[in-house]
Order: sequence, then structure tokens, then C-alpha cells
Amino acid sequence: MKILKKILVALLLVLIAMQFYRPDKNSAETDLKTAFLTETNPSAELQNIFESSCFDCHSNTTSYPWYNNIAPVSYWLADHIKDGKKHLNFSEWETYSAKKKDHKLEEVIEMVGEGEMPLQEYTWTHNEAKLSEAQVAAVIDWAKKTRLLYQLGQQPE
Repeated sequence: MKILKKILVALLLVLIAMQFYRPDKNSAETDLKTAFLTETNPSAELQNIFESSCFDCHSNTTSYPWYNNIAPVSYWLADHIKDGKKHLNFSEWETYSAKKKDHKLEEVIEMVGEGEMPLQEYTWTHNEAKLSEAQVAAVIDWAKKTRLLYQLGQQPE
């Protein structure tokens, strides 16, 4: 029993110490998502979908919930955001080549179509991020049309 008590005290001390050492927040000075929105020209409905379901993890600006101030949740969220940005970062859209943009849109079609995005962990606490079948179809349709323009070597209007 003594060893269990020591382990619990040590874990408590680690959790307390973690509160003072937090990961950096994902908040850029300027919002560069406008380049993506301007270039790909999604409808207002799609912009709302991206805002509520995608941008928190796939851009350089995240709107953090209150519980992000509590470790170890803050570390878990930081890891999810870092991983999301590694796969697709809407804030860096204009730095992608046309071929890479086409590939990223192909991944959007695949991940959204298979229900893998937005992540289930995200939709647990962000109910507005859940996509209906109609919203999934709208995202996929938009991504397919936008891909065609990149494949033809044109910029979307």
C-alpha cells in the first residue's frame, strides 16, 4: 500500500508541475486562411463548414476551449493540432504547388467521404463540427470541382 501511495503522490506532483509548462498555442498574428478562401472560392455554406469543422486543427489559428488550460489536455490538443497541420494547413495554402493542392483536395475527398474528418474526438466537444450527409456531399463536390481546375493548370475563380 505504501508503494501505491508514493506512486499516486508522484503522479499528482507531475500533474501539478505540468500546469506550469504548457505547449505553445497555435495562434498566428495574421489570419492567412483568406488566401485559401479567395483562391478556392467556396460558397458561404462551405466557408462555414470549414470554419466550424476544419480550421481549428488545419490552420495557424485555433480557437481554444476553456479546458485547454488544463494539462494534460493542453498537450493532447497541441499534438492533435500539430498533426493536423502536418497533413493540411489552410494557412499555408498559397505556398503549396498546384500538384500539392490537387493532392490535398484528393485527401479531403477521401477523409471526409470516409467519415474520418472531422475527428470524432473533436466532434465530441464541438457538436457544430459534425457534418450531415448533405454537408459531406457538398464538401466532396466542391473539392472535386476545385481539383479539376488544378489538374487543368488553371487557378480556381
